[in-house]
Amino acid sequence: MVSTDLLALLVPALPLLGTLVIGFGRKRFTANSGGGLATALVAGAFLCSLLLFLRHDGGTRIVHLFNWITLGDMNIPFAFQIDALSLWMMLIVTGVGTVIHAYSIGYMHDDPRVATFFAQLNLFTFAMLLLVMGSNFLVTYIGWEGVGLCSYLLIGFWYTNPDFNYAGRKAFVMNRIGDMGMVMAMVLLFLQFGTVNYVPVMGQAGAMSPDNPLIITATLLLFLGATGKSAQLPLLTWLPDAMAGPTPVSALIHAATMVTAGIFLLVRSSVLYDLAPYTQDIVLWVGVATALFGATVGLFQNDIKKVLAYSTVSQLGYMFAALGVGAYSAGMFHVTTHAFFKALLFLGAGSVIHALGGEQDIRKMGGLKNTTKTTYITFLVATLAIAGIPPLSGFFSKDGILAHTFADSPAAYAVLVFAALLTALYMFRLLFLTFFGSYRGTAHPHESPKVMTVPLVILAVLSAVGGLLNIPHVFGGNEWLKHLLATASEGVAAEHLDLPVSTEYLLMASTTLLVVLTIWYAWTIYGKKTTLDGEPAGMPFLKRLVARKWMLDGLYAWLVEKPFGWLSRHLFSFGEGKVAVPLTIGTGKTTLGLGELVRKVQSGNTSFYLFGMMAGVVVLLLITLLSA
Repeated sequence: MVSTDLLALLVPALPLLGTLVIGFGRKRFTANSGGGLATALVAGAFLCSLLLFLRHDGGTRIVHLFNWITLGDMNIPFAFQIDALSLWMMLIVTGVGTVIHAYSIGYMHDDPRVATFFAQLNLFTFAMLLLVMGSNFLVTYIGWEGVGLCSYLLIGFWYTNPDFNYAGRKAFVMNRIGDMGMVMAMVLLFLQFGTVNYVPVMGQAGAMSPDNPLIITATLLLFLGATGKSAQLPLLTWLPDAMAGPTPVSALIHAATMVTAGIFLLVRSSVLYDLAPYTQDIVLWVGVATALFGATVGLFQNDIKKVLAYSTVSQLGYMFAALGVGAYSAGMFHVTTHAFFKALLFLGAGSVIHALGGEQDIRKMGGLKNTTKTTYITFLVATLAIAGIPPLSGFFSKDGILAHTFADSPAAYAVLVFAALLTALYMFRLLFLTFFGSYRGTAHPHESPKVMTVPLVILAVLSAVGGLLNIPHVFGGNEWLKHLLATASEGVAAEHLDLPVSTEYLLMASTTLLVVLTIWYAWTIYGKKTTLDGEPAGMPFLKRLVARKWMLDGLYAWLVEKPFGWLSRHLFSFGEGKVAVPLTIGTGKTTLGLGELVRKVQSGNTSFYLFGMMAGVVVLLLITLLSA
C-alpha cells in the first residue's frame, strides 16, 4: 500500500512533472499527445487526493519534506498540512481541473502553441495545490505567487494581441498590490508568535483576547491579499479583463480555483478572524458591495464571457459575505457548487464560441438550442443552479449564505437578495439571447465534438446533485460538509445558525418565488428576440454609469495610470535625455581624450623611455627619503 506521505507528495508532483516534460518537449507534442498527458497527470493527482480523502481519519497530518529556512529562532519547514480543508480543496482543484484539461484538448486543438498551453495549465495546477496544501503561510505564499504568475502567462497566452498583453499585466499588477498585504501579515504574525506554521499560530492565537490590535491588523492585511486574488472591491477590475485568455483558462483559473484562494486563506485563518469582529464587518460589507457591483454590471454586458466574468465577481462577493458573518462552511459550500456550475458555464460558453467560429457577442447569437442541444441543456442546468432554483446545487449553497446573513444583518441580507434577483435576470438574459429566438449571426452553428461535450455533461451532473453534499437540517440533512470541515477549522466548528425553522422556510420560499418571477420577467423581454439593438442613445445617466462598469477603470486610470504614466515619461525624459545619455557620451569622450593624451607618450624613442625610467626611480627615492 502506498504511504500517506508518498500520496501527498505525488499530488503536486504529477502536474509539475507534466509541466517539465511537456514544456521542454513542446515541439514534439500535439494537442492529443500533450493534452492527453497533461490530463492523465492531473487525473492521477485527483486519484491520489481521493485516496488521501478516503484514508482521512478527521485529524491533521503534517507531511515534512525538508527543513527549508533555519535562521536563528526562525525555523520554517517545507511541509504539507493534510486535513479536511486542504483535502477538500485538493479534490476541487484536481477534479474540476481534470475535466477542464480534457475539454481543452478539443478547444485548443488547432492552436500552434497548444503544448505550451498544457504545460502552463499543469504549472497552474501545481501552484494551486501548493497553495492549499502548505502547512505554513510561506509555502502557501509560494503557491499564491505561482498562480499569479500562471494567471499572467495564460491571460496573455495569445500575446500577439496588445490588449491581451495589457490584460495580463493588469492582473499581475493588481494581484501584487494585494500580495503585499499577505507579506506584511506574515511578518506581523511571525513577530507575535515566532512561527508562520498554521497549527502553532492558530493554537497560540486561540488563547488571546478578542479585538487585539495586532490580530486586527494582521487579519486586515490578510484580507487585502484575499481582495486581490479573489477580485473584491476595490481590486476586482482585473478579473473581467482576464477573459482575454482562452476559455478553459477562464473556467479553471478565474471561476473554479484561483479566485477562491482568498476564501481558502480566510477559512484557514478563521481563528484569527473570530478574534477580530471589526475585520469581519469589513469582510461582510466588502463582500456585499462586490456582489451588488458584479450583478449590476453583468446586466449590460454583451460579450458572453464578460457576463460570466461579472457573475464570478458577484458570486465571490457572496462567499466573502458568508465569511464576514462567520459562516465559513456556507462559504466553502458555495466555493464547491460554484466550481461546478461556473466551470460549466464557461465551458458551455466556449462550446458556443467554438460552434460560431469565435463569435462572442450575444447580439449575434440566438436560436442555438436546436443546433447545439447538449451545450444548451447543460448550460440551462448551470443557469438554473446559479439562479438558485431548487433542488439544484446553487439553491442549497446560496440559501445557506442568505440564512446566516439574515441572522447577522437583515440589511446585508436585503442587498444580497436583490443581487440574487439581478443574477437570475442577467443569466437568463444570456440564456435566452444565446439559445432562444432567431439566429442573428452569419456563421453556421454546429455542436462541439465529444471531447468538449462530455466534460459539460459531467459538470452538469455535479451542478445538479452537488447540493447533496451539505443538505441543511431543515430538509432532514446533517450538513455533511460542515461537519467534515469542522475537523480542520475551529471557525467552522463554532458556527451556529440561530433562526426558527419557520423563518428559514419563509426565507427560502420568498427568495425562490422572487427568482422565478424574475426569470419570467426576463423571458418576456428576451425570450423571443429576433433582433437586438445596442444601447439606446438616450439611456438614463445611472444606466450609462452601470453599463460603463461604474467608471471604476476610468477612475483608476485617472488616479493611478495617468499620474504614474506622466511621472514615468518625465523621469525618462530627464533621466535618459539629461543624465544617462550625456553621462554615457561624456564618459566615452573622456576616455578617448585620455587615450589620445597618453598615446603621445608612446613615441618609440628609446632615449625618452630611459629618461622616463630614471625619472621614475628618482621620484621613488624622494618619496622614500621624505617618508623616513
